Amino acid sequence: MKASQFLISTLKEAPADAEVVSHKLMTRAGMIKKLGAGIYNYMPMGLRVIRKVEAIVREEMNRAGAIEVTMPVVQPAELWQETGRFDKMGPELLRIQDRHERDFVIQPTSEEVVTDIARQEFKSYKQLPKNLYQIQTKFRDERRPRFGLMRGREFIMKDAYSFDKDRDAAQISYQTMREAYKRIFDRFGLQYRAVRADSGAIGGDLSEEFQVIASTGEDAIVYCPNSDYAANIEKAESLPPAGPRPAPAQAMAKVATPGNSTCESVAQQLGLPLAQTVKSLVLATDETDEAGQVVKTQVWLLLLRGDHEMNEIKVGKVEGLANFRFATVAEIEEHFGCQPGYLGPVNLKKPVKLVVDREVAVMADWVCGANEVDFHITGVNFGRDLPEPEVVADLRNVVAGDKSPDGKGELLIERGIEIGHVFYLGTKYSKAMKATFLAENGKPTEFEMGCYGIGVTRLPAAAIEQSHDERGIIWPDAIAPFTVVVCPIGMDRSELVKAEAEKLYAELLALGVDVILDDRGERPGAMFADWELIGVPHRVVLGDRGLKEGIVEYQHRRDTEATKLAVGEVLAHLKSRLGL
Repeated sequence: MKASQFLISTLKEAPADAEVVSHKLMTRAGMIKKLGAGIYNYMPMGLRVIRKVEAIVREEMNRAGAIEVTMPVVQPAELWQETGRFDKMGPELLRIQDRHERDFVIQPTSEEVVTDIARQEFKSYKQLPKNLYQIQTKFRDERRPRFGLMRGREFIMKDAYSFDKDRDAAQISYQTMREAYKRIFDRFGLQYRAVRADSGAIGGDLSEEFQVIASTGEDAIVYCPNSDYAANIEKAESLPPAGPRPAPAQAMAKVATPGNSTCESVAQQLGLPLAQTVKSLVLATDETDEAGQVVKTQVWLLLLRGDHEMNEIKVGKVEGLANFRFATVAEIEEHFGCQPGYLGPVNLKKPVKLVVDREVAVMADWVCGANEVDFHITGVNFGRDLPEPEVVADLRNVVAGDKSPDGKGELLIERGIEIGHVFYLGTKYSKAMKATFLAENGKPTEFEMGCYGIGVTRLPAAAIEQSHDERGIIWPDAIAPFTVVVCPIGMDRSELVKAEAEKLYAELLALGVDVILDDRGERPGAMFADWELIGVPHRVVLGDRGLKEGIVEYQHRRDTEATKLAVGEVLAHLKSRLGL
């Protein structure tokens, strides 16, 4: 490609609504242009990156035995009604009607459609396993689209769905996809981690996220540097606390804590470690009748150490708390006789269900609210001042320094951006849609399914968040819009420069290198600034003075200075750097 024939539209300033680095740099580099809230035109420079991502994904999916299909962006509501998601999904699901007032959805994902394909096409266990995938446009009506391609409403995604005859076979398909994902992300040249994750509303119990490591990442990744343990913050666990609980050493006493309603301020007033305090979190669950009216409410009290935070995913897995909500102030006052801020498990006005974090269960002489404004209680102990807790569970987020659950060291936390997810679905969709095949015993059997996604348009943004500097983007070779840029200085004024630039350009093309020749006649400063902003990894500069001395300059995007090379050595040097 020659720059004069291409569309290069760089900007000196980012738009005012660009909040994160990737949004700013992709816009400034002319890769995307905003059309509406969360909706972007993929400009030629950005589309080249997206197509390279797609090519790698497609090659590895095909290599893993997956079969490519394309499912419609607009899908009939009937399929979504079969699974109940048409009504259950929130406003993120864009619902539309055609001229005949028939309901449709703009797909955010395609479990229903692919399950419909399977129930029509796969009649026998002899046709299994099968894995169908697509690289297709999706739409999710985000309430607040932001961060450019990181959280847009329209996006491109690779989603794959495996169909197996039983759970054991489904586990094999899952591992096949997991290995394919590792190959895909290795080829992208990004630093990433595969972390255990909660599968959320989509269902399933085996789930892993692929996270690009970036200091600006939205997700917290927990890992052990001495083992392969890694999980996102929602799923991460630590080694259970060692027992036994120390014997009580203090008498229980009520102390005045005027104006101190937080564990931090109470610990500071009493001169105690924050870890000696216990926070009280009040939840509620509602029982409803067939009409959806609440007929009974149960109030729950959760006890966590003062320096720990509640993990809602873990709490939701405690028996009875699957659909919890936070209690209202009226419910709190009814059961505790006090406003939030001074709550505790001692001297309740009405009974509640108590759930104790496993760290609190081994504590002695702890501090909690007295259920009286401006007062707390010190020296509280289970077995003496309170009954032993009936329900003990892991309720908290892990913190850096916790012991890894595999016992191989301490946990560390870093930030990441989710770009891929693999999870086992089981029969969640095949059961709802009555999608069956004839098993070896001749009986209709529901498919065991898996689901595997990669954010194709999210990935370039994540790559930029991981790798950039004050000058612009730093792409890995595999997904850069161009791998090499040839920058001739004064090409319009020097036949020598023009001839050597054209010669090197032709030689690189012949080798199959994705090269662009900047023949626009720009000044050196403007030319270099453009390519540093765009992030092309390898740059060769040819000038009249240097060529007369037999010298050209090579510089990798990460290098602080250029390297002088003999004209006859530059091609060999590039071949070495490109692994050709």
